[in-house]
Formats: sequence, structure tokens, C-alpha cells
Amino acid sequence: MTSAHDYMGPAITELFRAEGAIVTADTRLLTDPAAPDALMAEVGAVDVLVANLGVPAASAPATAIADDAWLAMFDHLVHPLMRLVRAALPPMLERRSGKVVAITSSSPLRPIRHATPYASARAAQNTFITYVGVEVASSNVQVNAIAQNYIANPTYYPPELTSTERFANHLHRNVPADRLGRPEDTAELALFLASGASDFFSGRIIPLDGGWSA
Repeated sequence: MTSAHDYMGPAITELFRAEGAIVTADTRLLTDPAAPDALMAEVGAVDVLVANLGVPAASAPATAIADDAWLAMFDHLVHPLMRLVRAALPPMLERRSGKVVAITSSSPLRPIRHATPYASARAAQNTFITYVGVEVASSNVQVNAIAQNYIANPTYYPPELTSTERFANHLHRNVPADRLGRPEDTAELALFLASGASDFFSGRIIPLDGGWSA
């Protein structure tokens, strides 16, 4: 479990441990190109990799996207995901068993004005998971993503935002479920994707957003 202290890490770690899993709850920053490989080398072969990567969204109109903001989205979200999966896959492929669960976003599934830098990085994550999932499916390794939005978490929906009347009105207008999802919703779906019950899921990007992207 990466970024175990942030984004969806606490909820997923808690549920997996409650179900008896041995969880390595890593909290290091993975933007250094060597960090994902170092993490996987330290942990060793794993049955399940949960790639939980989040960063505050960079927003800007296309004519004002700053290079630093654009690159930061890919350095925090896309490159670590590729490196983690690249390092975790060989033992899984050798033993013909393993799961990768990436926590991504459904933001690429429904365009939002001025969200191009963030949504582009999340779209790259989703595409990567789709292609790798198809590539390794015949080796009985399942690689899938939870593309979430409107799930309560401190990175994107802190209490100072969600407690306002303006945000409640926003939910009512935009989210068919008319509420935020629970962190446990993501954790329970991650548990399913980490289990044998998901063995026929390969390269799937599963929206979890209360119907927002439908």
C-alpha cells in the first residue's frame, strides 16, 4: 500500500488488516525515479500491490498551463504508478498469480473546465492500467483501477470544503447519489479487486463516483 497515510490509504489499510491481510503501509514520497524500485526491492514479492497516489489537483485554462504544474501531475501520479507496477509484476508473472489495484480518478470520464493538467495525468494512469491489464491477463495476473470521484478524503474533499452550503448545492446539482461516498466504499471495492472473486477482471477502469460520470 503506497501513501498509506493519505488519500485512500487509511481506509484501505484498515479494512485489509481487519480481513487478515499482512499490509506493508508505506508512506514515502515516490516522485524520485528510484523510489518505487527501492520500495519494491525492500518489500519483496507481494500478492497485491495497491497503488494509492494522490496530489492536489492543478487547475488552469489550456492557455495558462504552467510547465511546473503540468509536470508535477505526471511526476506524482503517472511515473510512480508505472515504476511500481514494473517492479511488482515480474514475481507475479513468474508464479502466475497477483493483483494490482490502482486508485485513480473518474475525472477523465467527464470533462471539467480548467482541470486539464490533473485529468490528463489521471487519464494516463487509466490508460496504463488498461493496457497492462490486457497484457498480463493470460498470466493470471489482474491489473485494474478504481476511478473514483466524490469520495470523502482529505486530499480532495477536506471538511472545510464539504461542510459548506455551496458544496452541498454542488453535490445536489452534479452527483446523482446527492452525497459524498464513504472512504469505506473505495476500501471495499479494493478488497474485492484484491481477492480471488475478481479473477476475471482484467484492465478494467471501474468508476466509483455516485453516478457522476455515467
